[in-house]
Amino acid sequence: MTAAASAPEAETVPLEPLQKRIWDNVRTGNLGSGPVIAALGFVVLAFSLWAPNFFTPVNFSNLIGQTVGTCMLAYGVVFVLLIGEIDLSIAFVSGIAGVVVARLQLPTGAHFPGWACIVLALVATTLIGVFQGSVVAKIGVPSFVVTLAGFLIWQGVILQELPGVIVIQDNTINDVYGYYFSDLGGWIIGGIVSAAYVLGTLGSAVSGRLHGIAIRDPIVMAFKVVIIPAIVLVTVWICNKSQGVPFALLLLVAMLLLLTFLAKRTTFGRHVYAVGGNAEAARRAGINVARIRILVFMISGFMSGLGGIVLAARLNSVDLNAGGGTLLIDAISAAVIGGTSLFGGRGEVRNALIGSALIATIANGMNIKGYSTGTIYIVTGAILLLAVTFDTVARRIQVRSGR
Repeated sequence: MTAAASAPEAETVPLEPLQKRIWDNVRTGNLGSGPVIAALGFVVLAFSLWAPNFFTPVNFSNLIGQTVGTCMLAYGVVFVLLIGEIDLSIAFVSGIAGVVVARLQLPTGAHFPGWACIVLALVATTLIGVFQGSVVAKIGVPSFVVTLAGFLIWQGVILQELPGVIVIQDNTINDVYGYYFSDLGGWIIGGIVSAAYVLGTLGSAVSGRLHGIAIRDPIVMAFKVVIIPAIVLVTVWICNKSQGVPFALLLLVAMLLLLTFLAKRTTFGRHVYAVGGNAEAARRAGINVARIRILVFMISGFMSGLGGIVLAARLNSVDLNAGGGTLLIDAISAAVIGGTSLFGGRGEVRNALIGSALIATIANGMNIKGYSTGTIYIVTGAILLLAVTFDTVARRIQVRSGR
């Protein structure tokens, strides 16, 4: 008997089971990011028809700018929510990163090179995450209390350390947000990202079939292989109509891929979901729950720092309001609205991107239409309440259905 004959035969799943699974997911409340993606599509279409100058290359670049900084923080929030915790300090931790890069680059001060300022800022915010996570994991203080204290402490540090406004003069720091690739460079990046996605998706499917694992949803996979590269290339085309593909967008996508791999393809990621699902069961299974919690808060600190650097580079300065305003609410809202559960154990990194895009799109479109800031807050808050209510109801349905 040949090796090919002895290997287990993989079979694709026909359309009927796919339809049944979709219906089962709807019936049991397991809808994932589908409703939010549909809402984002509806909002984009509505503002494109309703708001003048909304669907233009210049405004598309503005949308990217409004999304990137908040989304970086929201990436870290997703990991914290996955283990059933909360981090209320992220906004002012991001402000700390801005203060560090701004002070260290001053020609009249330390005058460190831009790359060194960025590295030291990320080290500082990562250590803040480790410290706060250690208090939660080792001492057992609730994360709400620890990070609420951090909210006040890091805000106080910013007020103490900033004389007022510090202008960032280093081009390396400013280019984190303000650098744009040439048209050719944008197409090359788009081609590489598209090819990597297609090859990775098909490679996983082929590897699974060689090991006797059937392709679960061939139609869905084929749709993704077509639609994701199409979205990437259309994005490049629109960006090239304006200033080009921004480095900040490339950074956003790179962190999405890296953190998704960390959450979905590593032992650490599986342990994060296990701790969020049932910490006691995870502990009995031999998982070091304390270490997982510390590492998650470390990721949150790192991503807050990266977001803070992007936000500082966007303004080319840092002032006493660094980390203030609605940044904290927007970052947490983005993760929750995108589909990450507040109860732990359910969600994906991409939820942060979808939620951030939805919040930024609504704010951008309503600003164009001339609505007041108060109205925008009311709408965003209503969407957050709706998302949390939906998550609560879906969780109850899943419990009743045994999922």
